Amino acid sequence: MSYNASTQVTHDALVVKPEHRYGSKGQAIPQDSEENRGSIGAQSSTSVVDQVRTPPEDAGVTSSSTICPAPVCRQFWKAGSYIDELSSKSQQPTGKNYLHVHPMFLHSNATSHKWAFGAVAELLDNAVDEIQNGATFVIVDKTTNPKDGTTALLVQDDGGGMDPQAMRHCMGFGFSDKKSDSAIGRYGNGFKTSTMRLGADVIVFSRHFKDQTWTQSIGLLSYTYLTRTGHDRIVVPILDYEYKASTSKFVTLQDREHFISNLSILLEWSPFSTEAELLQQFDNVGSHGTKVIIYNLWLNSDAKLELDFDSDAEDILIEGNIKKTGCKIMNDHIATRFSYSLRVYLSILYLRIPETFKILLRGKVVEHHNVADDLKHQQYILYKPQAAGHEEAEVVTTIGFLKEAPKVNLCGFCVYHKNRLIMPFWQVVSYSDSRGRGVVGALEANFVEPTHNKQDFEKTVLLQKLEKRLKEMTVEYWNCHSVLIGYRDLKKRRPKVPQNLQPGGRTNVNMFQNNSAGDSGKQTINRPPGFPGVFHNANLASLPRVSSEPVVLEKRKEHPDLVANAASKRKVGSDGFSVPGHIRVEQGSATRSQDSETTKLMDENKKLRAKCLDHRVRSQNLELKAMNLSSELEKVKTEYERLMEELQALGTVKEERSRNVNT
Repeated sequence: MSYNASTQVTHDALVVKPEHRYGSKGQAIPQDSEENRGSIGAQSSTSVVDQVRTPPEDAGVTSSSTICPAPVCRQFWKAGSYIDELSSKSQQPTGKNYLHVHPMFLHSNATSHKWAFGAVAELLDNAVDEIQNGATFVIVDKTTNPKDGTTALLVQDDGGGMDPQAMRHCMGFGFSDKKSDSAIGRYGNGFKTSTMRLGADVIVFSRHFKDQTWTQSIGLLSYTYLTRTGHDRIVVPILDYEYKASTSKFVTLQDREHFISNLSILLEWSPFSTEAELLQQFDNVGSHGTKVIIYNLWLNSDAKLELDFDSDAEDILIEGNIKKTGCKIMNDHIATRFSYSLRVYLSILYLRIPETFKILLRGKVVEHHNVADDLKHQQYILYKPQAAGHEEAEVVTTIGFLKEAPKVNLCGFCVYHKNRLIMPFWQVVSYSDSRGRGVVGALEANFVEPTHNKQDFEKTVLLQKLEKRLKEMTVEYWNCHSVLIGYRDLKKRRPKVPQNLQPGGRTNVNMFQNNSAGDSGKQTINRPPGFPGVFHNANLASLPRVSSEPVVLEKRKEHPDLVANAASKRKVGSDGFSVPGHIRVEQGSATRSQDSETTKLMDENKKLRAKCLDHRVRSQNLELKAMNLSSELEKVKTEYERLMEELQALGTVKEERSRNVNT
């Protein structure tokens, strides 16, 4: 769900509202004096101060509560009820030409994520998009709320971080500065939907360095705060700091009133009780990066945490998704485990991942896994989707049998979009049909658009065509290769012998004798397949006889002379009877046609395999170049930071000398 909103960018509490115009530096263009002062729509900025009283001195601001508040209802799917009569802060319409966003939208917006791991993946997408800005890792781990000791979720990366303007865009709706074609994020909505799906509250710490300006920001998006205080619009307190070389310290960018107001809200509703504890969170962020802490995590219907941190010290599980069967191979397979194991899901989440970037889950690196490596008898099939008569793209699909086949009853395609897994093991054929069992494929379909939760594709004509083609691929591959893993070739059935014939071609005369119990004088027999007439007892001798010599279809190509000799002696119909010359069924041309088609398909497959190999080599070379460039960039950054430190030190020495000269 997309909401095109903008945010009023002032150094105070952030309030979401649509269609504000911005100046060249990102500051909101004043429309009138009242709105320029306001921090909550048409309200004055004092409304936030009234909500949480301002202490007399900012140095002594601490939380009035030692317990971190939790939402009234801890189950996500039951947390949508909202009572905004708790507060008298609701304002009557003032005639302003903009709309407010109600806090209930945070919950309803997050319901797009039916699966908790899909929400976690959204947060990782933001970190992966930061690879172009120098990110080398993303951490997903368990942390503790220091106020009440409850479990919280930590997601941290060392990307470029966010400046004050970007922090407000992150907290707002519909903003996205990701213009790269390779960027996964697009709609400017993923952070809100994912964090609110996992927990009721999130606090963000981000440090950014650009154009010799070093900033750090702290933002709080709290559904608990908004519901407990009865706000009728979304309020996001944000603190902004900038590094001053003259004092070698970070100083606040807001005026004192706004700073104290936002700090008071943060200290009461966040896991931290003092400003010092807030700033301490930047100690392990480094010179740039972002840290996200989601707390007041949602519970499941059994009043347990939806995310299970205790069952596996190196993983995060979803207990309700664990479904065991009687087959151990099925239970241990990646196609089964990804639905409840975050480590397994993250291992296949990206089609390609640079060697310089690591995903660390619970302190251990997640090993990248390519689904295509699990396949045997691989084939590469080229697909060119078309819409309105125009070719949209060229997609190479890797297809094959799972290595465990035929012992596993699994099938489907892992469909990626811009390197990101959208549909894992998409089942395009029914399990009731044995055809396709054990057949798995992988492809990157950039010509179809994913939904906002990135767990499905938009239902378009192109997607329908893709689904149809993948089903055809599965059936075609199964028909050609199922015999390689032990399945019976259903195309080559043995000829059926009519029931009125005995072994060796003799006629069972007993079938034609009259039944003394109730037969009439004449006995009529059912016609054999391929014969038009009705036969009586007097005509039994005229029946053709069945040949007892087996026809080995698989070895005809190996022994053409034997086949020709057998054909010259006897022509056998499809029903097993010798057929007169004027009604013989000639099947040689059809077989030759099939053989030629098979040869063409094999040649095309070889070409595609060579093309795919060439693409892999090129991809590896490009990744190597990217890794070298990234390494060189890191060296340049390190050298730049060292020179900046020397410059600051020289500036300090210069100031001291000037002071000494003046004295």
